[in-house]
Amino acid sequence: AASRRAKMAAAKERVVGAAPAGYTALAVKFGERQRSPHCLLVKEHQVREGAAATPPPRRTLFVLNVPPYCSPDSLSRLFARCGHVQSVDICEKPGPGEKKEKLTSKFFNCKTVTGFQVAYVVFKKPSGVQAAKALSREGPLLISTDSHPVKTGISKWIANYAASVVDQEELKAEVDSYMQDYDKKIVEEEAKAAEEEGVPDEEGWVKVTRKGRKPGLPRTEAASLRVLEKEKRKRARKELLNFYAWQHRETKREHIAQLRKKFEEDKQRIALMRAQRKFRPY
Repeated sequence: AASRRAKMAAAKERVVGAAPAGYTALAVKFGERQRSPHCLLVKEHQVREGAAATPPPRRTLFVLNVPPYCSPDSLSRLFARCGHVQSVDICEKPGPGEKKEKLTSKFFNCKTVTGFQVAYVVFKKPSGVQAAKALSREGPLLISTDSHPVKTGISKWIANYAASVVDQEELKAEVDSYMQDYDKKIVEEEAKAAEEEGVPDEEGWVKVTRKGRKPGLPRTEAASLRVLEKEKRKRARKELLNFYAWQHRETKREHIAQLRKKFEEDKQRIALMRAQRKFRPY
């Protein structure tokens, strides 16, 4: 028993103590039945001078090696024992002064991140960061508990499918709102361009626009097809016909084939006319 406890202590020391310089390793487990713990590498988030830091300094915990099944709610519950958690931001990779783009739509531009990620945990007080680093002296922390289970397997697939079903009315309202904003932006840009047309700038330059006596062609499919046909006819006029001997032979063959085809059509038309002229008393 003593040797077994010594082996477990050595294993725990290897797991928790194998952290890079400046980081603290926290042992976490998905559930009670998981045997091998997983390590989260944490440290106080620090930003270089002059960088635009999005997370607040001294109150932000930088977390590396976050597993895919760990959500912001799971991290918030995991570090709630260290103090009040204001926000948890999970990103694909770290960056100096990284500012995550705010998603304005729940239907479009929703990127699904797979694999291990990084997280920024913001506490209300700076003492929360130090308390989180002190969790390394405790046993493995549980991510999925009976009170707050993390969905996996079929239940997770069902939840993802249910979340993927789009509400048509909500989607239509969002698209209509976007198009209204887009039309308003286009009208404002056209009005601004009309005001600046022909007016020189500070250096005396006049901006030249496409509007005038001959405005540009509309960017439609029909207009594009007309332009392509015009270019095709222009290239055909420039080609040299019957310049080579093989071109002359091919022209003769095509002409003879057309004559034969026309001859057969004339025969069928004459036969049809004769059949219609036949006298039928009954």
